[in-house]
Amino acid sequence: MFNEPAISRDDQPVARLNLPPVSKEELIVNDIRQMVADVFMIEKETFTTEERAAPDSLPPALLENRLIATFEGRLLLDSEAAYDRLDGQLAGINHFAIFRKANPRRDETAGPHVVQIVSGRINPKPRPWWPNLLLFLATLFSVLIVGTDLAIQEIARVSPLLAIRLSNNFLTELWRGLPYALGILLILGSHELGHYFAARRHRLAVTLPYFIPLPFISLFGTMGAFIQLRQPMRNRKMLLDVGAAGPLAGLLFAIPILFIGLAQAPLQPITPGGLYEGDSLLYAAAKTITYGRFVPDGRVDVCINCSQLAWAGWTGLLVTALNLIPIGQLDGGHVLYALIGDHARKLYFPLLAVMIALVFVTDVWLFWVLLLLIFGRMHATPLDSITPLDNRRRAVAVLSLVVFVLIFVPAPLSPAEVTQPLRLPPGGSASLLPLIAPAAIVCLNRFRR
Repeated sequence: MFNEPAISRDDQPVARLNLPPVSKEELIVNDIRQMVADVFMIEKETFTTEERAAPDSLPPALLENRLIATFEGRLLLDSEAAYDRLDGQLAGINHFAIFRKANPRRDETAGPHVVQIVSGRINPKPRPWWPNLLLFLATLFSVLIVGTDLAIQEIARVSPLLAIRLSNNFLTELWRGLPYALGILLILGSHELGHYFAARRHRLAVTLPYFIPLPFISLFGTMGAFIQLRQPMRNRKMLLDVGAAGPLAGLLFAIPILFIGLAQAPLQPITPGGLYEGDSLLYAAAKTITYGRFVPDGRVDVCINCSQLAWAGWTGLLVTALNLIPIGQLDGGHVLYALIGDHARKLYFPLLAVMIALVFVTDVWLFWVLLLLIFGRMHATPLDSITPLDNRRRAVAVLSLVVFVLIFVPAPLSPAEVTQPLRLPPGGSASLLPLIAPAAIVCLNRFRR
């Protein structure tokens, strides 16, 4: 890091005899000006001398970096090509650039533009892999508990005495929970690996997935998983690729697992009591396709906990829907911001109002609303916000938002009098924790540098 004095064109010394030697700081200022001038028509420039000055547009993880200079004008090249060229030059002096529109409300990319130069490139050190492995093994044990409980409940419908004997030797019977455990871990793992491989494709530093176990008190056995992206996104193309890759990859496994599970799950008469799993448009369509009619029909409904894979598939759809809520640091928030840029901020209050309305449907959403009030206005702003999405990525972004509409469940778990029955291991109010925990995980950890 260098301490640059405030130098502009007007400050440069006039050629004369006995000039003092040019300082190292002045050389760097001139180098930066020349690098920017290669891709940018400079109309105004400002260099700062503040020790801890940071631009307002800087991503939260980079607020400790120092703003060196701000240039206003117009790009001479395509924004993506200009950023690549300038970034390659700035790498040699350990600086990086931020591209912004001078007027974020304007859609055109012609200008005017702002280029900010910041010191201190992000080069994080690799992290050890063993915590990821330990958390995965703990989560495997946790979801095996849920799956085994489901298996024993199914056996109890036919042979109560055998179910009691198996319950007394629960740990030795954990293998019975493999269908649910493998199903849910496959969905969650593919979701996080979708993010991971998309980030690695763009050469971004990213951690392996961290799985979060939640044994004994959960309907699901896990609070999900997350990765940490440890470098800022370069542009909205990268933001879309990384943000959408996880939900779409998870969905590729959740849908087949759901259909296989529904094919194994019988219909049974609806009885009052307990919790009931909610219907999304896709889940309702899957039941209609599987059984040849819409259920619940007032008399019978699918016994979702009679098939471990059915429960894993429904849970996978729920987790994907929660991540695709188009607000803030959630995957859906990244997709929406990549699609429409800063205009996404205008949708914060309307979307928050919808979430508040859902609290009156089920209080499960209350904790989500509180988290969105705190974190919902924070977006993963890329370094280059000028470069737009190409047509293919726009289609992927729209597809992701359509998927959200198809799989979103307004009332994930409800009392018997509201929707259809769910007969699963009792966990008291703590069993609802996995419905709210993903918001905390995503808001606090996902895309944290």
